[in-house]
Amino acid sequence: MTTATHPASADMSVLPPYVLALKERIAYLPEGQVERVLRAFQVGAQAHEGQERKSGEPYITHPVAVAGILAELGLDAETIIAAILHDTLEDTELSRDALAAEFGEVVAELVDGVTKLDKMRFGSRQEADAESFRKMLLAMARDLRVILIKLADRLHNMRTLGAKDADSRRRIARETLEIFAPIAQRLGMNKFKAELQDLGFRALYPDRYRVISERIRAAIGNRREAMGKIETALSMRLTADHLQSRVVGRIKSPWSIYSKMRGEHKSFAQLMDVYGFRVVVDSAMSCYMGLGAVHALYKPVDKRFKDFIAIPKANGYQSLHTVLLGPFGAPIEVQIRTAEMDSVAERGVAAHWAYKTDSGPANSAQARAREWLSSLADSSANTVSSEFIEAVKIDLFPDEVYLFTPRGDILSLPRNATALDFAYAVHTDVGDHAVAARVDKKLLPLRTRLESGQLVEIITAPSAMPNPAWLESVVTGKARTAIRQYLKHLQHEDAVDFGHRMLDRALDALGSSLDGIPAAVLDRFLEASKFKRLEELLSDIALGNRMPDVVANQLLASRGKKAGKLPQAPQHVQEKIRITGAERGVLSFANCCHPLPGDDIIGYLSSGKGIVVHREECPNVIELRKSPERSVAIEWDRDVQGDYRAQLRIEVINRPGVLATVAAAIAAADSNIENVEYVERDAAAATLLFAMEVKNRKHLADVIRRVRRTGVVSGAYRYPL
Repeated sequence: MTTATHPASADMSVLPPYVLALKERIAYLPEGQVERVLRAFQVGAQAHEGQERKSGEPYITHPVAVAGILAELGLDAETIIAAILHDTLEDTELSRDALAAEFGEVVAELVDGVTKLDKMRFGSRQEADAESFRKMLLAMARDLRVILIKLADRLHNMRTLGAKDADSRRRIARETLEIFAPIAQRLGMNKFKAELQDLGFRALYPDRYRVISERIRAAIGNRREAMGKIETALSMRLTADHLQSRVVGRIKSPWSIYSKMRGEHKSFAQLMDVYGFRVVVDSAMSCYMGLGAVHALYKPVDKRFKDFIAIPKANGYQSLHTVLLGPFGAPIEVQIRTAEMDSVAERGVAAHWAYKTDSGPANSAQARAREWLSSLADSSANTVSSEFIEAVKIDLFPDEVYLFTPRGDILSLPRNATALDFAYAVHTDVGDHAVAARVDKKLLPLRTRLESGQLVEIITAPSAMPNPAWLESVVTGKARTAIRQYLKHLQHEDAVDFGHRMLDRALDALGSSLDGIPAAVLDRFLEASKFKRLEELLSDIALGNRMPDVVANQLLASRGKKAGKLPQAPQHVQEKIRITGAERGVLSFANCCHPLPGDDIIGYLSSGKGIVVHREECPNVIELRKSPERSVAIEWDRDVQGDYRAQLRIEVINRPGVLATVAAAIAAADSNIENVEYVERDAAAATLLFAMEVKNRKHLADVIRRVRRTGVVSGAYRYPL
């Protein structure tokens, strides 16, 4: 958008052609509402006066075109008005209060929901885009019409993308293909999705688009006669069975062909060697009768039938899908649905629009969309923008599995979802305390990938809690967000506790304590350091961003100045901080020496990571001691929890079965093997390196004893020594 050097005409006595076209499209609205829409055009035209698009057209032509797209869907007056005014808050002097006063609070809310956050300051464009997108999705959760306006806005921008420079075209096209087309699909708006994908593909890969489009046209020309014969045969068979129907041939889009060529590694010929038809009948019962009719005409392909009428897709889509063996040696894909289902398939949430009014309940696509958006709104709390966008992208996967709860309810999850995803889909508390799953009455681990039709029951335990490894076992945004939030909460609690202990230890060495610092001194220090609460300072210390000794000296210096003198610091013998190993949010264990409970250890404060634990005899400790301010005196507590990584270097006689013998000995000592590799190997001997989990130093010694007793081992020792 640019500002024109000459002002656009503000004379509203004669409506421009594009407004007259809009007026014709909204003829379904009551006359009073039509007048409100025309008033919105006047307000919008005056607000955007002097502004032009890149193409040189008056800027107001764009929002009017967006309103026209929505009018084709038969949407209500508030949506049409908000579409005309959707850029006013961002790009003009018009205020939200003025909008609300003129057109009502609903319109103001809709416009505000679509408005970007360009005027706020962010660290990067990506962060701004992510935060803007988050705001839009949360507004969608309150009112679905926000996304309808945004999708229509994006569709018109894609139709007029030619005026942009090459870099902008590619960026907008990629965003359209990655975010907006999948959102349209998730909301069941297949007509929008198809055009957004087509325009995005053409802008992002013009040469690939041209080649595939030309090949599609050539293939259709060669197959037109065969398509006509199959269509006639289907129509005649349905008529013979007294079914009122409409049979339409379906053509794959360039983007669909391209995506499958890349994703499924299929050739163009393989993908085009399929005939597609849609059969539209008058009732759901007729769908099943029609299925019988087409199966009587051509033999169905085994295991290629899907009933999306009994179990609709998450976006409300309903249809019967079947694949038949056709007369020309190529499969025939047939979709059978009612006219109502066809409308929902094309328009999704915008089909037969029924908002929360007395006009009736929302259709299934709208109800499912609101359920999805509500879950997004819940997961967005306490989540950074980039993680939120990642969660949304994951939830936009089109392929789904349909699963049954023990009560008989149906849950839809993305393809490759695990039992842990299912647990979080049921409820966050169920996910947080899950320990195993019973899938079709078989007890299986939480990482088990699920398949459509399975009955899933989650087994929970009050003591169970999420761990970082769970993030590798889930695919849904809801599960990933819930696990991250739980781990962050744990990390914060651990960091506050550990930071408190570190600061108290540093103050104790100076003859003081945290309780001995006056509240006023502490408050001034926190304010000067830009911390809202003491917990934030303590967490920052534990994460290695501030040195406890430095903070202790600063606090005592502040107290000393108030008293008129600096405190004397008697050197006390510092007690070591005890660790249980459960402080995994604050502690990490060095891969160079793999410390175990029972080892003499030392901590090193690493900025942003917290304390990295090393064995005292680790070769790297010599270098770490050169920064004494970052060294933390720690020792193992008596009550140590968890499993710890250890490595064994084992020298064996090289003969068949030796690896299995050693592995069995390790397993017999109740140690879990994570990895094994050959370090050296010749005809007579071999050296193996086992990575495993043990409880403590004593447990490792037990493993070594069992390994040495196997009779195939010439040496076994901890690695590194």
